Amino acid sequence: MSQVSQLVSTLKKTLRRNGLTYADVAETLGLSESTVKRMFSRESLSLARMEQICGLLRLDFVDLVELTRAAEERISELSEAQEKELVSNERLMLVGLLAINHWSAADMLESYMLSEAELTRLLARLDRVGIIELLPQNRIKVKLSRNFRWREDGPIQRFFERRVQQQFFRSSFLGRNELRVMVHGAVSEKSLALLQQRMKRLAEEFDSLIEEDRVLERRSPAGTTQVLAIRPWEMAEFAALRRPRTGAQREIATRFAAGGPNPVRGTRPEAVPAVRPGANERPPQ
Repeated sequence: MSQVSQLVSTLKKTLRRNGLTYADVAETLGLSESTVKRMFSRESLSLARMEQICGLLRLDFVDLVELTRAAEERISELSEAQEKELVSNERLMLVGLLAINHWSAADMLESYMLSEAELTRLLARLDRVGIIELLPQNRIKVKLSRNFRWREDGPIQRFFERRVQQQFFRSSFLGRNELRVMVHGAVSEKSLALLQQRMKRLAEEFDSLIEEDRVLERRSPAGTTQVLAIRPWEMAEFAALRRPRTGAQREIATRFAAGGPNPVRGTRPEAVPAVRPGANERPPQ
């Protein structure tokens, strides 16, 4: 992909994230919407046009270049050894996660009880295992892509399940900037796959917003965690009340669930509404 293509692609993504349309761009440039669409599809945007669109986004052109560089391909998954190294020391894990989220050494020293000598040692250790490149004056270059993922059933995931999961959900999620949404219902395999795809896209959007906030220096001093999870599941207390099924009963249940006549009552099943959030749950916005 050429540099122009990368810049145009970043512009499209940034416009979309900010809720801006081709019509908004057309108004800014004093052109018709069809002309703007054609310019983007042909990637025929001049430097002057790009700067005008950056103005609409309240970005400098250098910000656009930085966003484009950040989107370049990097390491998308750590090795088993790298993850083991991270979880071997809580302070190393803290500095590693902060570095991955593009905190500077100065920010780390200001926010956490670390000495400069200790921080330098930890950063050098991260450099040795290949997670960052430590530059002069403790400047940090991250070698990971923003959307890299932890290894499935790897050291970090096991650490999360053992230590982080319980801490995170020990909350009513009723505070400022907190939200918990829980829904339950019968979902087909096809619909489940579609939901999982959308969850992955939402995680990518989260990563993109983190990167944009970093470039624009509007990052909150408090960390934010988003957990997305879905699986076929039923409370153990409910599952314990299910009747054991014979082969014939399973066949009847399958036919009944598919909308066929109930062989016992001779009727079709009534629609059962999905369980919605309770009194302490917030509806989706």
